[in-house]
Amino acid sequence: MQKTKNSYRKSGVNIELANKFVTHIAKISKKNVKKKGASEQSNNIGAFGSLYDLSKSKIKDPIIVSSTDGVGTKLELANKFKKFDTIGIDLVAMCVNDLIVQGAKPLFFLDYIAIGKINLKKLKLIIKGILKGCNISKCQLAGGETAEMPGIYENNKFDLAGFSVGIVSKKKLLLKKNVKNKDVILAIPSSGIHSNGFSLVRKILKNKKIPSKLIKEIIKPTKIYAKEILNLVDRKLINSAAHITGGGLVENLMRSVPNNLSISIDLKKIKILKVFKWLKKNNISDKEMLKTFNCGVGFCLICKRKDIGKIKNFFNHDYKPYEIGHISKSKSRINLLNKLKW
Repeated sequence: MQKTKNSYRKSGVNIELANKFVTHIAKISKKNVKKKGASEQSNNIGAFGSLYDLSKSKIKDPIIVSSTDGVGTKLELANKFKKFDTIGIDLVAMCVNDLIVQGAKPLFFLDYIAIGKINLKKLKLIIKGILKGCNISKCQLAGGETAEMPGIYENNKFDLAGFSVGIVSKKKLLLKKNVKNKDVILAIPSSGIHSNGFSLVRKILKNKKIPSKLIKEIIKPTKIYAKEILNLVDRKLINSAAHITGGGLVENLMRSVPNNLSISIDLKKIKILKVFKWLKKNNISDKEMLKTFNCGVGFCLICKRKDIGKIKNFFNHDYKPYEIGHISKSKSRINLLNKLKW
C-alpha cells in the first residue's frame, strides 16, 4: 500500500484557511477605505508591500515617526475570558500612543499575528478590534502578516505585534528640550490597566478570584489619546508628553524631561481606579504598584500653568486632565511627595 504523501497541511499549516482570512481583511478594509473617502492606493491588503500616499499630508518640514509594540501577556487573559474583539484596540493603542508623545499624527498601522492553529472566528474578532483602534486613531490599516506556527504556539496560544507610522511638522515636534522650569505636570486618566503588568495580574488571579464586577475592568482596552493630544499639538498648548506604560509613572515621565530639570509629583493627587485598589490588596508595595502599573494615569502632559484651562476643554469628563506635579531645578531629579491615597 502506498503511503500517504506528506504535505504542509498535514504538518499543521492550512494555507487555504489563511488565504480566506486575508480575503476577509481585504474586504472589510475596502469598506473602511470607502467610508473615509481615501484613494484606491490605500487598499492593497494582500500585496507584498503596503502603500501610503504622503502627497496629501500637506505638512511642511515633515518628520516621520515610527513605533512598534505588543500587548504582552494580556493575551492570556483574552484567551481566559474568550474576549478577542478588543485586544486589537490595545495593540493599536500601545503603538499610536507612543507616536503622539512626539506630536505625530498616525498615518498607517500594520499587524503581525502568530498563532498555533488558524481559527477564523477568533482572528476575525482580533482584526475587528485592530480596525476599530485604527478608526479611533484615524489611521489606515495598511497591511500585516498572519503566521500559523504549530509547535511554537500550542493550546490556542497566539501573539500580536503592531507597527505604526506617523508624521509631524518639525516645528510641532514635542521634545523634552521644550520643557521649562515651573511647567506643570498634568495626568490624563487611564481606562484601566491598559497593557502592562499582566504577568503580575495573572499570578494574582491564580491564587485569588477577582470580583465579577472587576472582570470587565481587567480586560478593558487601552485608551487611545490621539484625537485629544493632536488637538493640543495643533494649538501648541503642550511642551512635552509621556505615555505611561512599562516602568510606570516616574520612569516614563523622566524620558520626557531634560537632564538639567527635575520632576515633583504629589502622589496623593493621583486618582486611583478601583481595579488598582483591588490589586494593591494582594500584598503589593506602593513602589511596585507605581513601577508596574499606571495606577490610573495613562498619559501625562507637561505644559505652562496658564494653559491648563484651555487643555481641559479638549477632554470629556472621564478623561479630564488634572495637576499632579511640576518641573523644577531641584538637586534631586525625582521628588515624590506624600503617599498614594488608597
